[in-house]
Amino acid sequence: MRTLLEQLAAAEHEQWMHWAAAVLAAEPGLSATRRASWQAAMVPYAQLDESAKELDRVWARKALAVINAKDTP
Repeated sequence: MRTLLEQLAAAEHEQWMHWAAAVLAAEPGLSATRRASWQAAMVPYAQLDESAKELDRVWARKALAVINAKDTP
């Protein structure tokens, strides 16, 4: 079973792929290097290397911090 952190990171990566696809379609002026980099990363989370997964985990940790924060006045 995947941890909550990994589940959230996978969801973050899926969200990023949707955003990146929209930007790629709408912004013809993006550099060829950026386009190639983004397209190479548009794979399922499980297929990413560890350094790419860590980029998604950063945002998953932020989501966990919000979830775990205690309500304060």
